[in-house]
Amino acid sequence: MDALGLHRLHFAFTITYHYLFPQLTMGLGLFIVIFKVMAYRRGDAVAADAARFWSKVFGLNFAMGVATGVPMEFQFGAGWSRFSEAAGGVIGQTLAMEGLFAFFLESSFLYLLLFGEKKMSPRAHLGVAVLVFAGSWLSGWFIIVTNAFMQHPVGYTLADDGTIILTDLFAYLTNPWAFWQYLHTMLGSVITAAFVVASISAFYLLSGKHLEHAKKCLGVAVVVGAAATVLVAFPAGDAQAKMVAKHQPVTFAAMEGHFHTEDGAGLVMIGQPNMETLTLDNPIIVPRFLSIMTHQRWDTRIEGLTSFDRSTWPDNVPLLYYAYHVMVGLGTMFMALMGLSLLLLWRKRLFSARPVLWALMLALPLPYVANTAGWLTAELGRQPWIIHGLMRTRDGSTLEVSSGNVLFTLLGYMGLYTVLSALFLVLAMRIIARGPSAAPERPPAEPARGG
Repeated sequence: MDALGLHRLHFAFTITYHYLFPQLTMGLGLFIVIFKVMAYRRGDAVAADAARFWSKVFGLNFAMGVATGVPMEFQFGAGWSRFSEAAGGVIGQTLAMEGLFAFFLESSFLYLLLFGEKKMSPRAHLGVAVLVFAGSWLSGWFIIVTNAFMQHPVGYTLADDGTIILTDLFAYLTNPWAFWQYLHTMLGSVITAAFVVASISAFYLLSGKHLEHAKKCLGVAVVVGAAATVLVAFPAGDAQAKMVAKHQPVTFAAMEGHFHTEDGAGLVMIGQPNMETLTLDNPIIVPRFLSIMTHQRWDTRIEGLTSFDRSTWPDNVPLLYYAYHVMVGLGTMFMALMGLSLLLLWRKRLFSARPVLWALMLALPLPYVANTAGWLTAELGRQPWIIHGLMRTRDGSTLEVSSGNVLFTLLGYMGLYTVLSALFLVLAMRIIARGPSAAPERPPAEPARGG
C-alpha cells in the first residue's frame, strides 16, 4: 500500500475508534438529564441513583474520548498538511469553537456532576447535568459543521493560489447539509445510549440484581429508544438521503447499488454489487420504490453510476454499498426490537419477558456497528473528494511522510489503543459490577453556637 492509502487507513482507524466513545456520551447526557429531572420533580430516589450511576459511565467514556480525540488534531498536520494548508482557515474556525466553547463547557461542569452533588442543591446539580448535556451536543454541532463543509462546501471563495477563504461565517455555521446530518448523528448517539442502558438493565434483571433500578432504567431506555429509532429514519435519515441525492448523485447511486439510469427505479433490499458486469447479483428489489422515496413520484428518473464519469465514482463502491445497507438493516432491526419492547412495557410484561431481555442485552454492540457503518457511508461516499468538488483526496495528503513512517505510527496507535481498550473494559466492568449506589450523605450541619 502506498503512502496515500496508509494515510487514509491511519485516519480512518483513529477516527473510527475515537467515535466509539462520543456517540455514547452524547446520548447518555440526555438520559442523565431525564433521570435528574425525575429525581428533582418527583423526589424519585431510584432515578437519582440511576443518574449517579450513568454519570460514572459518562465520565469514563468522556475520558476515553479525550484520550483518543486529541491525536486526530495532530494528524491533520502530520498526514494531511496540504489539506490543512488549503482549508485550515475554514475548518479551523469550528474546530477551535469546539475546543474553546463546547469542550470546556462539558469538561468544566463534568467535575461538578461527578463530585459536587453533596455540596450543591438538587436544583443546582440538575442545572449542572443540563450544562454537561448541552456541552456534549454543542461539541457535536461544531464537528458536524466541519464535516458538512467537506460534504457540501458553502460560504467560501477560492484564492488564486488555491487556498479556500471563509467569506460568510453565518452561511458556514448554518450549512443546510449540517442540519440533517447533525440530527441523524445525534439520534444515532441516542440509540446507542438507549441500547447500552437497556442492555445493562436487562443484564441486571436476568441476573436478579438491582431490580428496582434496572426496571426504572429499562423503562426509560425503551421509551426514548423507540422514539429515536423512528426519528432517525424519518425525518432525519430520509432528509439526509434526499440531500445526498440532490448534491452528490453519484454517491447516492453507489449507496443504492443503482448502476443504470432508470425511470421509476426500484429500491434494492438485498443484492451483491458486481463491478465487472456493473449489475447486482441475486437482487431483491421493490419496484419503483426508490423513485417514490426520493422524489415522491413513481416514474421519476434516477441517474445510475454509468451516467457519470468513472473518475468521479467513489473509490470502493461495494464497501460503500454494504456499509449503507448494514446501517439501514440494523436500523430496521432496532425499530422492531424497541417497538416490541415498548409494547411489552405498556402491557407490563417486559420485565418478565426473558427472550426479549436476552435480545436487548446481546444487542449492545449493534448500535456501534450501525453508527460506524453510517460514518463509513458518509466518508466513503464523498470520495474521491476530501472537499467535495474542490479538492481531491490525493491532493490533500502530506508528501514528505513516507509510507514506512505512516505504517510505523499506525502500528503504534493500534498498540496504544489496545492497552486503552483493556483499561476501559476493566473500569467499565467494575462500574457495572458495583451497580447503582445510594445517594452520598451530606455533611451534618454544625450545631449553633450559643453565647
